[in-house]
Amino acid sequence: MGIPASVQEKDKRLGEILQEMGRVMVAFSGGVDSTFVLKRAYDVLGDQVLAVTAASETFPSREFDAAVQLAETIGARLYKTEVKEFENANFVANNPDRCYYCKTGLYSHMQTLAKEMGYAYILDGSNVDDLGDYRPGLQAKNEQGVRSVLQEAGFRKEEIRQLSKELGLPNWNKPSFACLSSRIPYGTKIEKQKIDQLDEAEGFLAELGFYQIRVRHHDKIARIEVMPSEIEKVIELREQIYAKLSSLGFTYVTLDLQGYRTGSMNEVLSADTKAKVKEAAL
Repeated sequence: MGIPASVQEKDKRLGEILQEMGRVMVAFSGGVDSTFVLKRAYDVLGDQVLAVTAASETFPSREFDAAVQLAETIGARLYKTEVKEFENANFVANNPDRCYYCKTGLYSHMQTLAKEMGYAYILDGSNVDDLGDYRPGLQAKNEQGVRSVLQEAGFRKEEIRQLSKELGLPNWNKPSFACLSSRIPYGTKIEKQKIDQLDEAEGFLAELGFYQIRVRHHDKIARIEVMPSEIEKVIELREQIYAKLSSLGFTYVTLDLQGYRTGSMNEVLSADTKAKVKEAAL
């Protein structure tokens, strides 16, 4: 089945938006969305595009390495930098607006780089579907003047995957990923030891072949989220999984029967809190 005309029209609009910008810097994580932005920007603007990938204390090194490899595959120039979230007290405190402080740090750093290097625009990979979730980082993006060209062109996630597959991008079906701090309940301090536990736990589950994984950190309890279709597989491998996660320091290893869903840690937040953040981001 070919690409629907409506999606082709969005892709055409995206190309026009990029052409109008002329010279852009892309916040490149190596996820599906930012990879698609980088690829389309490179196709339209060539060497006037610079991908910026930041090594982070809350992202696995394997994600950073994969992003570097993807930029090389696309052919785009890449600038490697780093951010140190643990130096930000507001981030470490892990209140519901944690993501705002994290993204403010990243985008303000990129704004400094953009001014030094002569880039008028910074692009991220936010799509239309992101507007429906609790995402304090969107406010930071707007305050820092970052452009979400996928939203401007009207793209939803599945449409991005469709076109990414058509373009031959190797990560078109990559599962969603968010920084490991998002696995820790609000109000619980972000600590390196917890991040390392989560990194190793999720890496182990990925090696077992699970597609979409979250290990939520509830002190001595690990709450595993996988796709509903893979819940039975967790049960089959329960002894192996328990042995590994208990060796990482978890006393109890549990399985969330609802399965994976984006932002399950936000379920404890009131509707009023979510509404205020969404209003500030628009």
